Amino acid sequence: MDTRSPDEEPPRSVLARGLSLLDAFGSAETELNLTELAARTGLPKPTAHRLLGELVRWGGVERTASGYRLSMRLFVLGQRAPRPRGLREAALPYLEDLYEATHENIHLAVLDGNDTLFLEKVSGRRSMPIVSRVGGRLPAYCTATGKLFLALGPPQRLERVLAAGLVHYTPHTIVMPGLLQRELARTVSRGYAVNREESEAGVSAVAAPVLDHRRRVIAAISITGNVCRLDLDRLAPAVRTAAMGLSRELAREPATAPFPFLPRL
Repeated sequence: MDTRSPDEEPPRSVLARGLSLLDAFGSAETELNLTELAARTGLPKPTAHRLLGELVRWGGVERTASGYRLSMRLFVLGQRAPRPRGLREAALPYLEDLYEATHENIHLAVLDGNDTLFLEKVSGRRSMPIVSRVGGRLPAYCTATGKLFLALGPPQRLERVLAAGLVHYTPHTIVMPGLLQRELARTVSRGYAVNREESEAGVSAVAAPVLDHRRRVIAAISITGNVCRLDLDRLAPAVRTAAMGLSRELAREPATAPFPFLPRL
């Protein structure tokens, strides 16, 4: 599947072409073959093959029996990025406390484009298996964390999401703009967001915003689990307490801390 928009041209520079190959790996795929990588980037197969060879020699990509996969070198580089690392380190005690209290999946997420990006996840054997993973992403409009960025962010953020189109992920996904806007208004009024089987069947979530010293939403914390087991309104105070605690910690030294990790508009 080609991940580029129909009007988007293939990258021109050698660097941009190489980076496009790395970016072709989605959150659900661990391996892709040459044909898939060429299709997703719009590069000719010989060009893709040559650049993949360069990436293998550099250590960013590994060859497998069926194609290619991203290497540990990229993980090491990612750990050097100061802002997400600082946010994750500050948030982890709050996420662990929530997990101990609920034994459900606990997420820390930020906004990346039109998606909610999961920076951290705490779960265990009693947690319901779900599709999310660290470094993975889901559309903002059908996740509890993402709805917070849309509800509490600038109007142009929601406008961009609506312009891109709302797609069904489950029968419960909200795909009518008017219904989504009403849901976001309810999110603002109650101070937390919910997702009732909107991104994955059988899975619900409740999320609260993490704010910086200027009261801007920079992240979100969520509790996610089985729709039949989670009482979202009952769990809302717990996730709001955790998010407020993290917000206070992040606001203590705004000038020198390695955050906020501000979402892009």
